[in-house]
Amino acid sequence: MIRVLVTDDQPLIRRAVSGILDQADGVEVVGEADTGTAAIAQTALLHPDVVLMDIRMPELDGIDATASICSDPELAQTRVLILTTFEEDEYVLAALRAGASGFIGKGAEPEEIARAVRAVHAGESLLSPRATRALIEKYVRAPGSPPAHRPSGAPPELDQLTDREREVLVLVGRGLSNTDIATDLFISPHTAKTHVNRIMIKLQAHDRAQLVILAYESGMLRPGGG
Repeated sequence: MIRVLVTDDQPLIRRAVSGILDQADGVEVVGEADTGTAAIAQTALLHPDVVLMDIRMPELDGIDATASICSDPELAQTRVLILTTFEEDEYVLAALRAGASGFIGKGAEPEEIARAVRAVHAGESLLSPRATRALIEKYVRAPGSPPAHRPSGAPPELDQLTDREREVLVLVGRGLSNTDIATDLFISPHTAKTHVNRIMIKLQAHDRAQLVILAYESGMLRPGGG
C-alpha cells in the first residue's frame, strides 16, 4: 500500500481528496494536516510514502514545508506531490526546486490524482501539462526571467544524446510522465525512466524542470507548439 498524508488548509478539499485516495487501489491515507507546520510534524511521525501538499497555507506555506521535508535525511523515501490551484505562477518552479516530485491541479479528475500519487511513489517526476505550459511561459518566454532559473542556451552536451534520447527529451518537454513516454514510444516504463536519467546526467540537469526548459531553449520544441 502507498501511504499518503494529505495536506490542505481547506477541510472540504482535504476530506474530498482523502476520500478519493482511500477508494483508490493500493493507496491508503494515513493522516491529514492543515498547515505546513503540521505537515512537517505529521510526516516525521508517520513517514508516509507520499505527501500531497497544498501551497498557500497558514503558519508555513507548502513550499517551505516541502523544502523542510525533502532536506531531512530521515525522510529520504518520502515524496512530495503538490496539489494546488496555483499552476500558473512562480510557485511551479519554486516547489520543484524545494524538492517536490511533481505538480497536479485541484481540478484534476479523481483517477488523475491517484495516478499522480502512484507515479511519484514509483520515482517519476510529474508535471501536469498546464503546469508545464506555465513553466515555459514564465521561464523561457519571459524576457526578464532570472538567469538562475534558466539554462544558458542549448548546451554542447546535447550532441551526446542518441536519437532515442532526443525523442524522450521532446516528450519530457511536452510534460509527459515516464509512463506516458513509455506508452508513446512503445517501450517499458523502466526503459523510459532509464532514458530520462541518462539524459539528465548527460545534460547535467538537476531536475525534470531543467529538462523541460532545455527542450525549448535548444529549439527542439517551441512554446505553444511542439
